Amino acid sequence: MVYLKGTGFFMDSTSADSFARRISALLRSREPARIRDGRPGDRHAAVLVPLLEEKGVHKVLFIRRSDRVEYHKGQISFPGGGVEAGDRDTRATALREAEEEIGLSRGVVEILGRLDDARTVSSHYIVHPWVGRIPYPYDFRPDPWEVAGLLVVPLSVFWTQGSHEHVRDVPYDGGVYRGPAFEYEGNVIWGATARIMAGFMRLTAGKIPLPGTPI
Repeated sequence: MVYLKGTGFFMDSTSADSFARRISALLRSREPARIRDGRPGDRHAAVLVPLLEEKGVHKVLFIRRSDRVEYHKGQISFPGGGVEAGDRDTRATALREAEEEIGLSRGVVEILGRLDDARTVSSHYIVHPWVGRIPYPYDFRPDPWEVAGLLVVPLSVFWTQGSHEHVRDVPYDGGVYRGPAFEYEGNVIWGATARIMAGFMRLTAGKIPLPGTPI
């Protein structure tokens, strides 16, 4: 048995899904920070942070947004979108959007918990992130109108870069974004997506074994 520091939970280190269970225990042990409406034009959106395992390596799945969408053209982001009237809650929004954008059936997603809310700078969204474990490989079917491609990144990339408070300037739409940003194989992950990942890394740092390290 392994004690998860600061959570009050113990986990079986021999379990095949112990990593996901540890993430779930950490998320369930805290109340996520919420952002309330506070700016004119604030809207609500939800994203799925899809965790997967490939050949023993823990990874996260992103999408590259197409140039046809209204906001954040060409950026790397999580599957997600605006809350609609028919959505029961933001969890339902995240699952619906993932199904619509990449063909990921909501029935195969194991929701592990919720992360802190984040704001987008230019589109005035309050983003509610949900972490979920997904099967892999999977027959993803991206919507070509919204999604230009998929990107699977090892979690170790974020632990390594995040441990050095990886802040950088990113030119975008005539301006410069300065904040957390991560790079993988020439792809730069920045904006609200990077802030969500940075928060996830801070939450898990020192509380679960890093991918590829002994339990």
